[in-house]
Amino acid sequence: MSVLESLSPRALAAPESGIVEVITYARGQEGLIPLWAGEGDLPSPDFINRAASDALLAGETFYTWQRGIPELREALSRYYARHFSVSLSSDHFYVTGSGMHAIMLAAQALTSPGDELVYLSPAWPNIVAATELGGARAVALPLDFANGAWSLDLQKLESLVSPKTRAIFVNTPSNPTGWTASREELAAILAIARRHGIWIIADEIYALYHYGEGTRAPSFLDVMEPGERVIFANSFSKNWSMTGWRVGWLVAPPEMGQVIENLVQYSNSGVAQFLQRGCVAALDQGDDFFRENFVRARESRDILCDTLIATNRVETLKPQGALYAFLKVDGITDSRQAALDIVDRVQVALAPGSAFGPGGAEFLRACFLRDPRQVRVAADRLADYILGL
Repeated sequence: MSVLESLSPRALAAPESGIVEVITYARGQEGLIPLWAGEGDLPSPDFINRAASDALLAGETFYTWQRGIPELREALSRYYARHFSVSLSSDHFYVTGSGMHAIMLAAQALTSPGDELVYLSPAWPNIVAATELGGARAVALPLDFANGAWSLDLQKLESLVSPKTRAIFVNTPSNPTGWTASREELAAILAIARRHGIWIIADEIYALYHYGEGTRAPSFLDVMEPGERVIFANSFSKNWSMTGWRVGWLVAPPEMGQVIENLVQYSNSGVAQFLQRGCVAALDQGDDFFRENFVRARESRDILCDTLIATNRVETLKPQGALYAFLKVDGITDSRQAALDIVDRVQVALAPGSAFGPGGAEFLRACFLRDPRQVRVAADRLADYILGL
């Protein structure tokens, strides 16, 4: 028996990331403009870095609270009061080793082998892998796409709920489509979950990256009652340019506290305390820095989408939220091969839509959280490529 044949079938079935494939292929190429991953080009700001480095130098390097240091959980409570107008005690918050870790723990808490989790597709692929590595089955509902816009069919969503369904995973604003649920849609999804006695995992990582009315996207917090079966997954990565820190959080009913603490203990045993000090600074002092990121994202979104729509070969609308243009290009049917070809021919790196599951194969994803001047160069290169097809 070979080494691979002796491994767990679940581990062997874990798919290679189509996003990482392009990153590995293109990394280090001269003149490349990387729009491949969901991160910006600004480093973490000094006030966050200093808070973490001061704690590191002060010796905060020991084992720490499994649920997160009290100061960080209290800062999360203040953040939600400020941005979501809700009063949640610190007992609702749990610090995780990234947004991905938060999603994985939520899936572990709610599903067992043989269960099902329904999700909206195209979707960031990690939720599917996290669910299926745990032995449950991820069931996709492809969003509808017409005239450049994405929409949710609520009747189709409810039709996928079966006796095996334990949760519905909802990412809004969406990576990669930019689809953003209205308050009415969130209320309807919650009503479906209530009728069937199932949970909602709400990925609201991009809640503040909302280009419509108001300062954030609609949230399940706007329509739910206290104590309902909703778990929120979030991350420090996008708002404050902290992707490399690998810190996130969960918002969940306090009754789940010991369960989540146990899952943290047996996965990463907690986030380094000095990193958490930086996260406190991000929450309490980072609103202005986030606004800088938001302004860059909105300007770059307009540059990229306006340029590509003007080719009359790209079917898309400016996304309502998140950090991505999801582009359907006339003449491209194999997005993986196209992404590699675009790297070679015009030195712009995009993520293939095929990496995002059902409904994404004909699309390419571009992350526009970058210097608008660089995005303009990338947009012009992409327009030239598209017009040459």
